[in-house]
Amino acid sequence: MTSLPVAAIVWRRIDVPGHDVMRLRRSDDGWLLSGVAVWSESGHAHRLDYVISLDGDWHTRSCSVDGFVGARSVGIAIVREETGTWTSGGVPVPEIEGCVDIDLSFSPATNLLPIRRLALGEGERRTVRAAWLRVPNCTLEPLEQVYARTGPNTYAYESGEFSRTLIVDRSGLVVEYPGLWTAEAVESTLVEVTG
Repeated sequence: MTSLPVAAIVWRRIDVPGHDVMRLRRSDDGWLLSGVAVWSESGHAHRLDYVISLDGDWHTRSCSVDGFVGARSVGIAIVREETGTWTSGGVPVPEIEGCVDIDLSFSPATNLLPIRRLALGEGERRTVRAAWLRVPNCTLEPLEQVYARTGPNTYAYESGEFSRTLIVDRSGLVVEYPGLWTAEAVESTLVEVTG
């Protein structure tokens, strides 16, 4: 089934020159999030295309990332089984077993996944473990994250010593990620995130 996008967004990167364009569509039994991030850093050009398949409850099923980081080609296929087991290129990654979300270090797109799945009410906070794909080394690591809904359109995000106040639109798409990303265009027909 091919459906019209229910969300599309263009982010401009703030810390280095770059952009990320993402769209979200319904699939037969869940969601399909796809995008492309391009940026330059330390004199090198980077381009990564990503596709994330999600079930109807916003749990990651699979993720592919293809492109290049400087002179290095990237081709990654990540799968999360219903049992919580993750594989990368068909090889088990036991360090991230039990994680629910994929988190792409090069894109704010994946913040949408826990925001939609958790559907926190104002004043609520939750800790989650994500499978973090770090770039440029392209390794998968567990990343403990805290999301706290501090207002109708704000979330306090923490991971270790890192923290930011994320500003989102009514559907949970990040529109301001201080110091890293700002939205330049947003279209969404997703229903409002309610807790």
